[in-house]
Amino acid sequence: MYELKCIIVDDEPAAIRLLERFVADVPFLKLQKTFTKPLEALAYLESETIDLVFLDIQMPQITGIQLSKILKPETQIIFTTAYSEFALDSYDVAALDYLLKPIAFERFYKAVMKTQSNSFKSSKKQDDKEHYIFIKTDGKHNFNRVFVEDILFIEGLKNYVSVQLQDEQIITYSTLKHLASRLPKSQFIQIHKSYIVALTHINKIENDTVWIDQKQLPIGNTYRKQFFESINKRQL
Repeated sequence: MYELKCIIVDDEPAAIRLLERFVADVPFLKLQKTFTKPLEALAYLESETIDLVFLDIQMPQITGIQLSKILKPETQIIFTTAYSEFALDSYDVAALDYLLKPIAFERFYKAVMKTQSNSFKSSKKQDDKEHYIFIKTDGKHNFNRVFVEDILFIEGLKNYVSVQLQDEQIITYSTLKHLASRLPKSQFIQIHKSYIVALTHINKIENDTVWIDQKQLPIGNTYRKQFFESINKRQL
């Protein structure tokens, strides 16, 4: 099953506690954070990549419906509310499901299982991207076409990114996060705040070091668990 990072946005602490228990009982859901204030959730979502949002509708400052219209289109939404009259509005924003409080676990589980089908489609769409990308170099209209399979690793250098290929290095004015969004997720993984590596080009892994060609790259504490989980899925 596809692991999904999720958050809960609800102005009622009791409702959050119930959803926290439900999420903990579903192995493929990983709760990142909870919010009682929708605007704080919005600020968090602008800088973080989250797969699924459990979103209340009637909240102060901004409603769940209004918030959902601002989110990134790839973010999946499951509405949780005590008011059945909002059901039609939820379909207008392509919500995955609509859970009416009080929520039973069986109904919750049925809703989150829909994410697995959506995640498969999203992953396939990502993997079906072109086998090359264009990377901007010096000059307003200067670009290099780079085949994805030639990328060994990517290094973040403050306001620049270094793309290491098999036979050259390209430096571009960008961010690691932006470049990562253009690459197939099944082929690349971040191992450090400054490094993204191509899984197919890893020669060996020794403790907290990844070897690509003759280059040793560190595995950061923040990324260690996710990295080794990915590696373990590929081992014989």
